[in-house]
Amino acid sequence: MVGGFEVGAVPFNPDGWGPPESASPHLPNHPINVPFAPFSRSDKLGRIADWTRTYNNPSRNPLRNPSDSVFDFTGDDSFGAGIAADEDSSFRLVDGKPPPRPKFGPKWRFQQQRQLPQRRDEEVEARKREAEKERARRDRLYNLNRSGGNNQRREAAVFKSSVDIQPEWNMLDQIPFSTFSKLSFSVPEPEDLLLCGGLEFYDRSYDRVTPQNERRLERFKNRNFFKVTTTDDPVIRRLANEDKATVFATDSILSTLMCAPRSVYSWDIVIQRVGNKLFFDKRDGSQLDLLSVHETSQEPLPEAKEDINSAYSLSVEAAYINQNFSQQVLIRDGNKVTFEEPNPFANEGEEVASVAYRYRRWKLDDDMYLVARCEVQSVVEVNKQRTFLTLNALNEFDPKYSGVDWRQKLETQRGAVLATELKNNANKLAKWTAQALLASADLMKLGYVSRVHPRDHFNHVILAVVGYKPREFAAQINLNTTNMWGIIKSIVDLCMKLNEGKYVLVKDPSKPQVRIYEVPADAFENDYVEEPLPEDEQVQPPAEEANGGEANTAITDVEEKEVTAEA
Repeated sequence: MVGGFEVGAVPFNPDGWGPPESASPHLPNHPINVPFAPFSRSDKLGRIADWTRTYNNPSRNPLRNPSDSVFDFTGDDSFGAGIAADEDSSFRLVDGKPPPRPKFGPKWRFQQQRQLPQRRDEEVEARKREAEKERARRDRLYNLNRSGGNNQRREAAVFKSSVDIQPEWNMLDQIPFSTFSKLSFSVPEPEDLLLCGGLEFYDRSYDRVTPQNERRLERFKNRNFFKVTTTDDPVIRRLANEDKATVFATDSILSTLMCAPRSVYSWDIVIQRVGNKLFFDKRDGSQLDLLSVHETSQEPLPEAKEDINSAYSLSVEAAYINQNFSQQVLIRDGNKVTFEEPNPFANEGEEVASVAYRYRRWKLDDDMYLVARCEVQSVVEVNKQRTFLTLNALNEFDPKYSGVDWRQKLETQRGAVLATELKNNANKLAKWTAQALLASADLMKLGYVSRVHPRDHFNHVILAVVGYKPREFAAQINLNTTNMWGIIKSIVDLCMKLNEGKYVLVKDPSKPQVRIYEVPADAFENDYVEEPLPEDEQVQPPAEEANGGEANTAITDVEEKEVTAEA
């Protein structure tokens, strides 16, 4: 039989609930100093005992809840009073909870940030510098666009004067471009005095060229191109001796004056007053022989002359592209359209480029006529009628500068490509249009030529060829013919008031204005030596003198120029 279970005596507490205040002698194992916490039935019991906390330093770790003190048995000797205090202090809690997850964003983004190295290496620094440059460039463009200044958009120090202003030169007048926009003059239809040279027929297969079936740009080293100034032209000399006109010029010089308000780079034109006649000339090696690239762009070009994307290198490259393009798009089968006289600048047996010179005369006043030599590059038969063409090429050197990739946009967004070129090369396109109008060309062909690779400026491809009617294209680019002739008439009237002698018209490199200087009679000649000005007395930013070469031949060999640009 199992022994009985002794429950023990339960003492009676006459004063209230719970055991009496004095310990019961019937429970010898009852722990002493165990308090009884009074409670209410509405209280919630959190825990019966806390085994995770130690209170070795009560002053440093006070109890947050005073009611927790009733569960602190550290003061009772019966509850391990022999355990050393330093043994309790050796226990440490480990936080096993996972780190909080981000509320927003993918996980990988935060993981990558945690994995980034703490050191700032060169690559990170380079990216920061590029970002700062891009931010500064955007801020600069934003401020310039807010100011509304078209010609003040780039630093003036970038541009140099096309000719050094010498101390013995006397400035007679300066004309701001704002006065040119108000001029207007109408001229009657011109008359042809003489046609020289020969033209080859245009190859219409180039009208079907697209970026998908591009054509490689060929080189024509054996064909000579002539850039002869006005007074070196034997035909103009003959017409001047015959008193056919009072004013003499070429289409390139006239177009430069007509489109002067759109120009940004510096240029200069030599004016000679001989008797009652006026001759507009260009210097040997003048900038008028080259073609500007990105002249009116908001994005500045590299300043280093030896850089393949500098303004000078691109102008030489553009001249090279235009000359080769004008000969490649022809049917070179020996069939030519000849005129009254052969090319006046070519020697007998010499292979020359396809070009025809139209010597035309305009009536400016009752007793004042202007004769200009105008050029057309090709001819095509339409409905059994001959149609004269001018051939020019726009060139893409790096899509990063223009922001438009021709190979992707030419087929689908040709209008956007042309609009970008009109913004970046407004002066060049206006001059081409003015030359086509002066020559009364029926059609002007614009080729889109790009580099094979952005860093290769020797090899190019033809991506497309588009034709425009000059008058319609002039209206599209807001080129007013009456304003063009108003500028010519005002300059001619101003020069006719000058005494006999030599003058130079210089476009200011940093301001939208032109200046007229009186220069010595031997200026710009082969034996003329210019003394440089001291730095503190210079009127214009200095430029390298580009004089030299024989005036009579004036043959532009673009291959040699290109090598010079690389040297």
